[in-house]
Amino acid sequence: MPPLPQPLHQLQPVERNTITELRHAPILETRQLRWPDEAACQAFAAQLAQRPALRHAYLELQGELGAGKTTFTRHLLRALGVAGRIKSPTFAVMEPFALPGLNVSHFDFYRFDADHDWEDAGFRDVFAAPGLKIAEWPQHAGPALRLPDLRLSLTAVDGSRRDVLAEAFSPVGQELLR
Repeated sequence: MPPLPQPLHQLQPVERNTITELRHAPILETRQLRWPDEAACQAFAAQLAQRPALRHAYLELQGELGAGKTTFTRHLLRALGVAGRIKSPTFAVMEPFALPGLNVSHFDFYRFDADHDWEDAGFRDVFAAPGLKIAEWPQHAGPALRLPDLRLSLTAVDGSRRDVLAEAFSPVGQELLR
C-alpha cells in the first residue's frame, strides 16, 4: 500500500486526566494498514521483529480497550523469541523481558492517573537504557514520556479486522515502516 501524504507537522491532542493538551509531533512518515484478521497482525509483528532498528526503538500503541494492543505486543514478543506466558502489564505497569542481546520493556500506563506517577515509578531510567520499549495507554503517562519512534493507532473494525495508522516520528520509526 503506498504511503499517505506526509504532513510536515501535526498538533496531536494528548489527554491527561481531564485536561487535553497539544503536543507538537513532526510526523516523518505515515501508513494506513488493514489487518483483516489476527494472522495479519502476527505477520506484521514478525516482519517488524526482523528490523535491526527495533532493538533501540520506542513503540507507542494507542486504541480503545479491545483494539488489539496487547495481542500485537504478544505477537511481536513471540517473534523476538520470548517463550512462556506473556501477560499484560496492566497491574504491574511494566513487564521486562531479557533476550540474548536485547532488553524489552512492555508498559501499560492504563492505571496511571497523575503526572507524578511516571516520576515516582522511576521509568525515566528505564527509557534511558538501551533496548526496545513498548507502551500501551501512553497518554496516561503525561508529558514526561517522549515522542515514540513509531506510533500504532489500532481501531477495531469488527471482531477480527483492525485498521492501523502507523506514524513514524524519527528515522528509527521510518526504518521500521520500510
